[in-house]
Amino acid sequence: MKKVQGFATEEEDTIIAVSTPPGFGGLGVVRLSGPQALETSLSIFNPRASHRPVPPRRPVHGYLADPESGEAFEDALLTFFPAPRSYTTEDVVEISTHGSPVILEEIVRLGIAAGARHAHPGEFTLRAYLGGRIDILQAEAVNDLIQATSLTQARISYRQLEGKLSRRVKGLRSRLVKIFSQVETSLEFPDAGISVSSRTIELSIQRAREDVDDLISSYDLGKSYREGLVLAITGRTNAGKSTLFNTLLAQDRAIVTPFPGTTRDYLREQIFWGDALFTLVDMAGVGNTSRPVEKEGIQRGARIAAQADGILLLLDVSRPADRVDLELIQKYRGKATLLLWNKRDLPWKIDKDRIAAAAGDLPQLEISALKGDNITQLKQKIRELFIPLKDKQEEVILHLRQKMLLERIRQVLDDSLRVLEQGFSEEILAEELRPAVSAIGQLTGEIRSDDVLEEIFSRFCIGK
Repeated sequence: MKKVQGFATEEEDTIIAVSTPPGFGGLGVVRLSGPQALETSLSIFNPRASHRPVPPRRPVHGYLADPESGEAFEDALLTFFPAPRSYTTEDVVEISTHGSPVILEEIVRLGIAAGARHAHPGEFTLRAYLGGRIDILQAEAVNDLIQATSLTQARISYRQLEGKLSRRVKGLRSRLVKIFSQVETSLEFPDAGISVSSRTIELSIQRAREDVDDLISSYDLGKSYREGLVLAITGRTNAGKSTLFNTLLAQDRAIVTPFPGTTRDYLREQIFWGDALFTLVDMAGVGNTSRPVEKEGIQRGARIAAQADGILLLLDVSRPADRVDLELIQKYRGKATLLLWNKRDLPWKIDKDRIAAAAGDLPQLEISALKGDNITQLKQKIRELFIPLKDKQEEVILHLRQKMLLERIRQVLDDSLRVLEQGFSEEILAEELRPAVSAIGQLTGEIRSDDVLEEIFSRFCIGK
């Protein structure tokens, strides 16, 4: 038995599930995988013409009937993909029918009655991974492609499914193995005249680190495509946060009044700019208040801002700056923050020089959220600031798991460079480098973790 936590896959196990989305549609597909896939499907499916044996990879027309009563209930096409040239590397059958939930559920019921069992979420792709057809990076790309929120993300995921990211990571692994072997050669044959200089090893590690950094730097863009970057809009009460929120969304989502404290909780909405997905959060204005509801709103806003990917910090230029403005600037100078001089269409009363001195090198822009001044420039600046990336990024990582493993590899390489600089022995350097190769194995799934597999495949829909 091949066992993964949350999944139990036996060699004689045949699974079945609906592979098309829930609801009504023109077409629906039921998929089976396992050694009894064809036999199980032929207990339900009756070819219109003589197709014995069923030809591989060629749709066969027939009808579906209850094996016990013999009563037909639907026309269908059956396609057989024999092992190992199938998605799962096992025998796979796909039954295509009209997309009625009643019909699809009946096919699954009859298949289970004939000996199959219902598939777990992602189990077809899990079997493809266990069968060696794809690695974990490609498996993640399958789900990313299904759930793509933009055409750009779909293209990225398709490239990864085709193995481009996997090949790049394996190239990095080969480079690290070569470095490791160079160090080991110096250890094993110190008198054979085939040792490698420390400078050569150092340059190799530096080049590997640059490759790792390049992938890590792509994560912000990948996250913006896959799940969106969270931007928290903060500032003093009545700075125009809700007005800006509505203007960026191009709809009256937040209530706007001239009175302070209108927003007491927070509002959250998603929006696309280009192919990047952002989640905007409009929060309660920061200021002194004795009302418990407003205090709670301010505290919630502070927690959201602390976890946000970026801050839009609004200053009301029609009012003099006060302590709250300066405290907010100081608080968020360490984050990715864009300082917005709002209400630029009104007479300026704020001490711009004082604020600019406190803001230091924070990027800034003058806008009028109410009039729409510089909103196009604001959207462009948001993309430039919160998604810093080269225009022609080859590969983009989409998952925190991938980023964290790459950061672990980078830390190993940094530690190895320090060992070289400090003149430690080659034995110490070899021990420092060893975890990097292990981390790459975890990245591609060559080193298997049941907990990681369960977390990845539980995100899949049933039937994929």
